This record gives sequence, structure tokens and C-alpha cells, in this order.
Amino acid sequence: MSSLLALAACGGAEELSNEPQQSVDVQPNGKGNLTAEAFAAKPTGQVVQAGIQFHGGAVMTATKTAYVIWYGNWSGNTATTILPSLFSGIGGSSYFNINTTYTTSAGTPVSNSVSYGGSTTDSYSQGTSLSDAAIKTVVSSAITSGRLPANSNGVYFVLTSSDVTASSGFCTQYCGWHTHGTISGLDIKYSFVGNPDRCPSACEGQSVGPNSNAGADGMASIIAHELEETASDPDLNAWYDSSGAENADKCAWTFGSTSTASNGAKYNMTFGGRNWYIQQNWVNSGSGFCAKSF
Repeated sequence: MSSLLALAACGGAEELSNEPQQSVDVQPNGKGNLTAEAFAAKPTGQVVQAGIQFHGGAVMTATKTAYVIWYGNWSGNTATTILPSLFSGIGGSSYFNINTTYTTSAGTPVSNSVSYGGSTTDSYSQGTSLSDAAIKTVVSSAITSGRLPANSNGVYFVLTSSDVTASSGFCTQYCGWHTHGTISGLDIKYSFVGNPDRCPSACEGQSVGPNSNAGADGMASIIAHELEETASDPDLNAWYDSSGAENADKCAWTFGSTSTASNGAKYNMTFGGRNWYIQQNWVNSGSGFCAKSF
């Protein structure tokens, strides 16, 4: 991993700007969160593109409220107590503060504020192999049924148990993704995050996590990735580089300096009363660089 860290630390000489980019840059589809295997296989010169540009879209300047839809069977899984600590603690952290380096065209930054809005469950309403359309249906059902509120400043996470896959490429092309759509007349931001226990070599950062649940600990990094991309590029038309990589894509599978927990797991940050092993994020300053705090 050290070679990947070195590559990720290398920014280009290109200066960053919040003036809209008028190029033919590749527009992201929200699925740039490659698996660990796919990331490691990328040609050396393509791990990180220099710079990141503003393309004129909205960013999330208000408090972002995270909601969870526990999809599938989570009975007895400690993820249901571990991951709410992530959502409750990440806002205000020096890690999430990296996102304040992303602004509107007027210079208003993404706020370093996240709240946890609660959760609901879905017991396989769309089966165990979810299409992208089915994932949107899961989110829409949770909102239109009143189980979760409709909130245009919300980010709705569909978290799946390990017996559930996503048919558009979970475990082979991505570990999670984010997008947006119109639900209840609002522009709703939502994300799919699969359980890395389904494909540990592809989506788990390590076989033992700092919270003694490798699947949940792996999901924590993927969730952070999708949350910060949603904050800086909620409608897939704001901040990304010429290859279509959003901020977290540029630092995927790089973790910076680490410590070792009592159970032998590595961790690189602490908030919400827990240790976490979470990827770095791209700091939009100078020519840009990957870091775990700002």
C-alpha cells in the first residue's frame, strides 16, 4: 500500500479554482469507488489525476443529515450499533473538514456539519440482487411510506447485508456509489454501500477491523467516501477532475499513517467514541493532495 500512498500524495502543478471548468472533462456517474483489486491494477500514471475542477453545480453548504436503510437481514450484527457512531461523529471532525475546501462559485464552502437522522429496515422488498432502479425504489419507499422524512439536505444510505448484491457491479466494479433523483418532488441524494463481507479482498480494508467487525469497519470507509463525494458533488456536476474522479476517488484505498488497536487492527482516526480505518480525502488547496485531516 505504501506505493499507492506515494502516488496519491503526488498532485500536479495545476492550480485549483472555483470558476466553472469549460472543458470536455468526463462527467462522473457516482461509481468511481473502485474495488481494492481494481485500484491496485490501475496503471501507475493513472492512480491520481492532477488537480480537481469546479463545473458549476451545487454543493451541500447546509448540514447534511444521514439516514440509513438497513436492507436485508442485520439481526445480531454489531454494524447496527457501530455505523451510527460514524454518522454521529464525523461532522465537525478534522477529517470531514477537508470538504470545506470545496465551495460554490460564490465561494461558500461545504459545511463541516453532519447529523444522524435515524434509520429504518427493509426486509428484502426488492430481493437479494438489486438493480440501480431497485435501490432507488428502496429509498423512495422509505420516504413515501413516512418511515424516513423527505429531506433535500439528507443523504440516504442503503446498507445491505452480506447475502445481498447489486447487479450493476458490486464487488467487481465498485464497493459503493452515490447519485440523486427526484423523490416526493425533491432532489434526493442517496447511496448504495454493500457489505464487504461478501467480497473481502475487493472491499474490505483489512481482515480484522478496529471495531472487531470487518464488514462494518470496511463499510465505514466506503460510507465516508460516498458522504464526502455527495457533499462536494451532490448532483454529479460540481467538483471532479478531467477523468471524472470526484474528491474521494482521488484518494481511494490510501490511509496515511496508522496506529494499531488492541485487537491488532490498524486505525487512522478517532471520532464518535470509536477508532476507524478510513481512506484519505483530496484537499482542494494548491495543486491538491490526499490527507486524513485539514
